[in-house]
Amino acid sequence: MRNRVGIILVLALVAGGLAAYLAINFLEHPSGSSSNQAAATVQVAVAARDLAVGSMIQAQDVKLVSWPAGAVPQGYATSLEEVVGRGVISQVRMNEPLLASKMARKGTGAGLAITIPEGMRAMSVRVNEVIGVAGFVFPGNHVDVLVTLDRSDTGSDAKTEVLLQNVEVATAGTELQQDADGKAKQVPVVTLLVTPDQAEKLTLAATQGQLQLALRNTLDEDTVKTDGARLATLLPSSTRARYRPIRTSRPSRPPSRVNVEVYRGKDRSTSTVDTTVTGGGR
Repeated sequence: MRNRVGIILVLALVAGGLAAYLAINFLEHPSGSSSNQAAATVQVAVAARDLAVGSMIQAQDVKLVSWPAGAVPQGYATSLEEVVGRGVISQVRMNEPLLASKMARKGTGAGLAITIPEGMRAMSVRVNEVIGVAGFVFPGNHVDVLVTLDRSDTGSDAKTEVLLQNVEVATAGTELQQDADGKAKQVPVVTLLVTPDQAEKLTLAATQGQLQLALRNTLDEDTVKTDGARLATLLPSSTRARYRPIRTSRPSRPPSRVNVEVYRGKDRSTSTVDTTVTGGGR
């Protein structure tokens, strides 16, 4: 009986010691596959500073960092040569990977042109603070374009209609132009992204009428049908009647014949004169 108990105790001590040895050995020397996977990294090109849309990537704008091989984003670059000289088509923040989807192809240059989607056109419209929604129009906003046209010389046939709806703003800024005295002045300009058909309408409206921008919610993509506004129907009918211009009546024609009394001393006589003969009726 004592021998059996002793054997069990010895086996227990050996098993415990072996388990402790294996645990310590595992903690100090992890398995080769797990260690290799954790240590595997690749070089990824990231932005060394914030990069604006339309800018050209320079060597000083890029840095290479080690990135876990199992968590690299799709379209990443591994060297400076892959990204230097390409234009930025979507804003990139500092330390953000320079992905192919955020850069233009090499050789296409930089500036506004590379940001224009295929099939679209960029058109600039001169505005003032009122037309430009008091300075609250920024790139990426969406606006409606209204036009006011008047085919009469007196302004009585003016009409305002929504010309374009849900148009994206590409840029908003100022440009230098000469005034009537030949001096340079800054003129607010808003550049819109439009289709070729919309570009034709916008050009004609800018030359023949007055434009106005209406800022809309970016999430609001509904197209609204309107009848336009005319000057004749702008005010309620009662108000229009109150402010109707007063027309003076034409003077009545004088009678064709008039009686004339003639006095000679104490004698009085009456004569009838035909005014149509003397010109008094015209």
